[in-house]
Amino acid sequence: MAGYGDPVTVDAPGETWYSDFQDVESVQYPGEVFDAEAPVRDIAAEAGVGMGTIYRHFPTRADLIIAVYRHQVEACAEVGPALLTAGPTPHAALAQWADLFVDFLVTKHGLAAALQTDSAGFEALHTYFLDRLLPVCTQLLDAATASGEIRSGLDAYQLMRGIGNLCIGAENDTRYDPRRLVTLLVAGLCQPD
Repeated sequence: MAGYGDPVTVDAPGETWYSDFQDVESVQYPGEVFDAEAPVRDIAAEAGVGMGTIYRHFPTRADLIIAVYRHQVEACAEVGPALLTAGPTPHAALAQWADLFVDFLVTKHGLAAALQTDSAGFEALHTYFLDRLLPVCTQLLDAATASGEIRSGLDAYQLMRGIGNLCIGAENDTRYDPRRLVTLLVAGLCQPD
């Protein structure tokens, strides 16, 4: 595995680099920070490859970002059912998952904004995240609703969109912590006593 700033060896035209990059093994960013709005030349330099290699394997920015974040999206998708099984209550599992989702969004500079864009180039990115994370959020909401802990009527897309909107701009404002507002949002789902 190449470390931060190490060049990536390409044996066949792009093949090794592509498979490594797909698994996010060839690029390590300090503190797992990757700027979704960074110029492609900076991303290529960080990966130790040319811009042509990036564009050959990732024709759109969304394709590139999906490859970089794939393992983190998968981890976020897999932890939901585990939290539901191990958590004290379905609502607690939902709150923990929402907190992890916030961590994912705010540590990815520009990602929350990228997910809200109307640009056709990010449609694949948006679709990938929804395909993987929407069923998990739905499962958590359904379990919390079935347990009687939260109100019914909120769907997972609305909740994830609300969380995403609360995360926009957090990386640029040290006085703003979206986790606090997301905690209030999730707490507000509870049935009144």
